[in-house]
Amino acid sequence: MPNPKKKTTTKNPKGGLTAAGRRAFEKKQGAHLKPGVKKKIADMTPDEMRRKGSWAVRFYGRTPLPPLRKKDGSPTRHALSAHAWGEPVPKTEAAARRIADKGRRLLARYKREKAKRRS
Repeated sequence: MPNPKKKTTTKNPKGGLTAAGRRAFEKKQGAHLKPGVKKKIADMTPDEMRRKGSWAVRFYGRTPLPPLRKKDGSPTRHALSAHAWGEPVPKTEAAARRIADKGRRLLARYKREKAKRRS
């Protein structure tokens, strides 16, 4: 009797996509997704600052903010995405806005470093 194929999960239950999920997305959409940046700010390259800052502002700086909790109280996939980027999962709108503010600071730092390199 043949073994049934083991289904690979594409969504990480802690937030974000698994490596298999990123490959499936690339195959379906043609986009090359990279995993979230979890490094400390001091260890980030300018490109990583730009990526993480852009993600934070795009996800948590929007108005209106999508729900962060389901009816049963568990976090939504949108809220869990913060974990995939090394941030605490926001429980309130204020916590989500703090992540967006951190993203704006990362983008500002990226722009300063980019300007230094051009000088």
